[in-house]
Amino acid sequence: MPVITPQHEGLTKLVTLDLGHTAQGLRALFDLRIPETGEARLASPDLSEAVPAVCRADGALLYGEDGDKLGVIIETQRGQDDDKHYSWLEYIANFRAREKCQVVLTVICPDRQIARWAAKPIETGHPGLVLNPLVIGPDNTPLITDVAEALGNIGLAVISAVTKSQDPLIKEVLSTLDAALSKIDQKLAGRYGQYIYVSLTGVAQKEWGNLMAMLTHPYQGEFAESLLAEGKAEGRAEGRAEGKAEGQAIGEAKMLQMLLKARGIEVSEEVRERIASCMDTAVLEEWFQRALTADCAEQVFG
Repeated sequence: MPVITPQHEGLTKLVTLDLGHTAQGLRALFDLRIPETGEARLASPDLSEAVPAVCRADGALLYGEDGDKLGVIIETQRGQDDDKHYSWLEYIANFRAREKCQVVLTVICPDRQIARWAAKPIETGHPGLVLNPLVIGPDNTPLITDVAEALGNIGLAVISAVTKSQDPLIKEVLSTLDAALSKIDQKLAGRYGQYIYVSLTGVAQKEWGNLMAMLTHPYQGEFAESLLAEGKAEGRAEGRAEGKAEGQAIGEAKMLQMLLKARGIEVSEEVRERIASCMDTAVLEEWFQRALTADCAEQVFG
């Protein structure tokens, strides 16, 4: 089974965070008729039949109500996997049968070469039955550098920022998105900030981390808090077995190590042990803040 990277998981969470914003983005990119009435909700991404075989998409969204529903399968591809030419068809068939509605497949590919591979028509062998995945990649997302435009379609703006991460204007794109997020609900913006950060890599991720560390907008504080909250939630679970304070520290230490991994910072066994053995949550939170912009593990410790 392929290893799920932090970037893969972050990008999936980015498009399943707010279904209304995601619908806006999909309408703009593919001119999809997504129902605006009824409830928009996350559906189970488990698209297996009632047999032992596992068939699980990255995300599954369901828009509308009975008689006017549309299912949207979300897949994130950071590498070529020719087996998907078979499993994607299965995802669509099973989701369609389960929900009794039309279904589309959307594949998000930050890498241009992978996007071109994913966009190739998939021949089924049956006359006229060809799957053309709806691919979101660097070549078909707009470069958004106007705050009003980004604010008008947040769903498209966040996906554009991730797929344009190698563009020479990425700093301007991220600055624009930062300004737009400052004008929406700040808790939601903080969650977007978190998943954008995890989804990016290299220079783009460092630039987004620098913007978040400036704390010029309230949501940037929410961004840091949302990352730490994941560690604290895990810590509460650990705490049931380890004791409350120790459990919280263990959770925050794990989140710090995940952040370093997501940023591509090399972590030696010595550094890993130093983080894991720290039971002072205040110290761990300070290290976490430094890790957002650090170039190496040594900078985390001051």
